[in-house]
Amino acid sequence: MKKIIYVDHSATTYVKKEVLNEMLPYFTEKYGNASSVYSKGIESKEAIDKARSQVSDAIGCTDSEIYFTAGGSESDNLALLGIARANKDKGNHIITTKIEHLGILETCKRLEKEGFEVTYLDVDNTGLVHIKDVEKAITPKTILISVMFANNEIGTLQPIEDIGKMCRSKGIYFHTDAVQAIGNVHINTEKMCIDALSLSAHKFYGPKGVGALYIRNEVKFDSIITGGHQEKNKRAGTENVPGIVGLGAAIELANKNIDTYNEKLYNLREYCIEKIMKNISDITLNGHRTKRLPGNINISIIGIPVGSLLIMLDDVGICASSGSACTSGSVNPSHVLVAIGMKSEVSHCSLRITLGESNTYEDIDYIVYNLIRIVNKLRMT
Repeated sequence: MKKIIYVDHSATTYVKKEVLNEMLPYFTEKYGNASSVYSKGIESKEAIDKARSQVSDAIGCTDSEIYFTAGGSESDNLALLGIARANKDKGNHIITTKIEHLGILETCKRLEKEGFEVTYLDVDNTGLVHIKDVEKAITPKTILISVMFANNEIGTLQPIEDIGKMCRSKGIYFHTDAVQAIGNVHINTEKMCIDALSLSAHKFYGPKGVGALYIRNEVKFDSIITGGHQEKNKRAGTENVPGIVGLGAAIELANKNIDTYNEKLYNLREYCIEKIMKNISDITLNGHRTKRLPGNINISIIGIPVGSLLIMLDDVGICASSGSACTSGSVNPSHVLVAIGMKSEVSHCSLRITLGESNTYEDIDYIVYNLIRIVNKLRMT
């Protein structure tokens, strides 16, 4: 049987056994609709309430500020569309960055068609947005600023607390896409002055198809999915009880183990980067060298087409990627790499390795050995 080494944890993670065990009864024994008034429905509602509390404890807010969704993209949509539409009497200007997830960028394009104005901020060559640029872009009509916590491709961490405090001082709502940050960064929405935050369970060893959105109680926002009274009339549809239970269990585990998990990933990352940079020529590390997710490695190997590289890595059981799973079918260069000033021909040579809990130093040695061998072979052809 072929050895498999999975290093694409920014795309998705597996479901931990502890999380699955919490979910299983809600598929079979505890299957009641949480909107029902009888005991089977009440036990489902209690499970949702517990998960809501687990999420709020993890990010430093109150239970009433958590809304469950079908994932990060829906949470991003609900945050931007819901806040913008509900507050258009105050202004029509939104600020974001050029390196956001498509869940943000495509939603901004949709809002532009509705008459909103959007400013897309540049980032520097490490992927950082500078707070002076954010502040400079603000107009009297600015109602919402959205900056991702951690970039899904290059791993760069943004100065979220500084931006949040600046927004709060100016009375502007601040949203952050924290899909990649949960479990990797300590987050406190109150301390960081965050008004809205998106997250997705499958990025921190929970199930796919379920996410959450934090929106501060003082923020007015509209529903984008109508039809029922679930989630305080903000997100219609019968609740995905097993998924929500899994999200709650996963985020509690992630928060509990965050420091030991991050230390492990950081050490593995540094070991991997050092070995790769030492043994492969004409290579660049993309993203900020220190202000980055602990398990993120994004490199450009000059002259090596990443498509061929990924196929040859897969042949030896290494599962890596070229960037965001949401744009893997595109022939265009990554918008993130373009935004940090990378030439198109170089961006097509970029490999993303994202580490997780199951990875070991032996895995890194195996990856680097095969990466060196494959790069040398491709450069000879």
